[in-house]
Amino acid sequence: MRKPTLAALIALSCFSAPPAAAWPANLMQSLARDARRLLPKSLNRLIGEREEAIFAEALKFPPELQHALSVDLNSGRLRPDTLAAAQSHTRAFFPLLREKRVSEALVMLGATYRIPVDLSDPALSVGPVGLPPGVAGEYYAFVERNLAKIPIVIDERAALQMKAADLTGYWQTVLSNSRAQSHVIAEELWKQGRLVDSRKLDYRNPVFGVGSIAYSRAVNAIAVTWLALWREAGGDLTRMPVIKPVSPGPAATSNGVNE
Repeated sequence: MRKPTLAALIALSCFSAPPAAAWPANLMQSLARDARRLLPKSLNRLIGEREEAIFAEALKFPPELQHALSVDLNSGRLRPDTLAAAQSHTRAFFPLLREKRVSEALVMLGATYRIPVDLSDPALSVGPVGLPPGVAGEYYAFVERNLAKIPIVIDERAALQMKAADLTGYWQTVLSNSRAQSHVIAEELWKQGRLVDSRKLDYRNPVFGVGSIAYSRAVNAIAVTWLALWREAGGDLTRMPVIKPVSPGPAATSNGVNE
């Protein structure tokens, strides 16, 4: 018996998978810009110079792959066929490089941020039931309003040295971590059968913790994906940014004296 194709699996699964929300475009662009800060100076500049074209290319994300990811986000497990399609999509820039179509290749490379962005979003990995109406919108609005308060934290420094062949396992880890936090969004933004106005929440609410961690997770995942692919392409990886560890300062006592 022939193995079902990815397209056939998508056709069957689309009837049971609810349509997924996604980071709004302005947040996606902010994530991509922050991810560039983790790149070597040359690649940061090359992607930055093509930012507008990259954002436009990202909007052309293959529908079949988007549907496959949507199904897997609901289940929490990336299927082999989905991973194969994702790998094929991220590697589409290699032939362009070989043909010396460097600018086009860089646009294709930059646009691969769509995959790690979706996998990093706890609002997408909530299971087959999905979020109550309006919750995803309130969550995204809350993150956007508090963006200036969110620090970029490096999840795993070693991941920035990852090989492209290891990306599939890394992507699954990213999805699993997102799914583990998704329940908080519904619990805090849907109370007694009613939508909570996110403007009434502040940084002390658990939603801020989830949003902050998810934002950093996405920034890390984008940078890891770009770097792994660029490394395989033999791109320049010199002049990497220096990552400075930051530790909490001494705690203050009630009289204001540091311990």
